[in-house]
Amino acid sequence: MNDRIAILIAGIILGSFAIVGVGLVSATYMLTESRIAANQREAMLAKFQAILPRDPQTGALLMDNDPLLDRIQVHDPDLLGGEQTEVYRVRYQGKPIALILTPIVPDGYAGPIRLLVSVKRDGTLGGVRVIEHHETPGLGDKIDERKSDWIKTQFPGKSLSNPPEDRWKVKRDGGDFDQFTGATITPRAVVKAVKNTLKFVAQQGDRLYNQPSMAQHEGETP
Repeated sequence: MNDRIAILIAGIILGSFAIVGVGLVSATYMLTESRIAANQREAMLAKFQAILPRDPQTGALLMDNDPLLDRIQVHDPDLLGGEQTEVYRVRYQGKPIALILTPIVPDGYAGPIRLLVSVKRDGTLGGVRVIEHHETPGLGDKIDERKSDWIKTQFPGKSLSNPPEDRWKVKRDGGDFDQFTGATITPRAVVKAVKNTLKFVAQQGDRLYNQPSMAQHEGETP
């Protein structure tokens, strides 16, 4: 009888520890999840701000909406590389300022490359950033802004007419864009993807600004 009581007590103690442990893990996950989401949001907004237009006199960012809420999804795998592509709309004082698209470069040397491409209202590029890649360290990874300034310097101010479309190539192929020493495939693929993004925006025009946002579909306020 005493052995049974001892086993019962031990089981109760172990069960209590298990319940407390599960509760602590759940609480920690909930707290951590919200913090991770907030950090990811801030990191994405920081990347946006680096490639968006600013007031030429004051340097102030021309954005007063929340583009993470004011977003839509589009489908054009031929030009944008993925089945679904996020498009974030940037507005200032109610006027459209720029679009930020997330095309996928399907033909990177070591696999797909995910980009952020800012296209201003006038069809010129605000800038381009890489948000995910698997390119070879020391070669193709120079598309990463932490490795070199290539991605920062090649695209701002460019458009489908500057340079002409037939010059949207790396210099090795007779175009206007720099390649890397010992690595041509990666910059070639990125240049092509950015040009295709510009083509998509030119084809769609104001429809990209005027479609109801996903937040509106979900009952939120963008």
